[in-house]
Amino acid sequence: MPEWLYGRHAVEEVLRAGRRKVFRVLLAEAGQESKSGRGERLVEIEELAKRAGAQIERVPAARLDALTRVGHHHQGVAAEVTPFKYATLAETVQLCREAGSHALVLILDSLQDPQNFGTLLRSSEAAGVTAIVMLDRRQVEVTPAVANASAGAVEHLQICLANNLPRAIQELQEASLWVYALQAEPDAVLYTQADLRGPLGLVVGSEGKGVGRLVRERCDGALQIPMLGKIESLNAAVAGSIVLYEALRQRTDDSR
Repeated sequence: MPEWLYGRHAVEEVLRAGRRKVFRVLLAEAGQESKSGRGERLVEIEELAKRAGAQIERVPAARLDALTRVGHHHQGVAAEVTPFKYATLAETVQLCREAGSHALVLILDSLQDPQNFGTLLRSSEAAGVTAIVMLDRRQVEVTPAVANASAGAVEHLQICLANNLPRAIQELQEASLWVYALQAEPDAVLYTQADLRGPLGLVVGSEGKGVGRLVRERCDGALQIPMLGKIESLNAAVAGSIVLYEALRQRTDDSR
């Protein structure tokens, strides 16, 4: 079944990526530009939609409000598209083999908050992540809300749904990846002191329970982020983004 993406970034990137079929693009009609925030980006979206062969319609902003159910967060644009297509584990493992020492995989263990998921997707795309592997249940999936939260970054990422996360980690390890859980525990290594170069997998756990026991047992080790305040942990998206960028820093630091 088709779904409706909304927001300038999400619609622009789905058109740029060209991985999903875009059936229609709805733009707020003339005369409502100030209300919907119409500007240069919407003009660019209209041009991209024409190139993609999508039907373009001018509609009242109220129709976009009702269609997307997010009020003016749609920013005057919505697109009817095919659902997001996930990669298989076999495809993901092969992609990691092809990436060799540059392979970087984010593994999500039962993450449930769409905003956290979207933020991690945006960080992953910016940090050059090879693929994302996550559980096919008890986990938020790629919805229009997630696409919007990721600012469209999800359209450029390979995401795999696995029915057994420990087994998926094992297959990634067999493809030469070292896999670390982001989890504070007695033997965890400070993330800045770990060698994050080479083929690598990083596991981020759920907002409440963290990394599950069976997933943790399958990992090669654990990384921790120093905490000097009174709270026990960081937001999952923040923690994952911090370590992804440390991996990027190490991989692009010519002095090492």
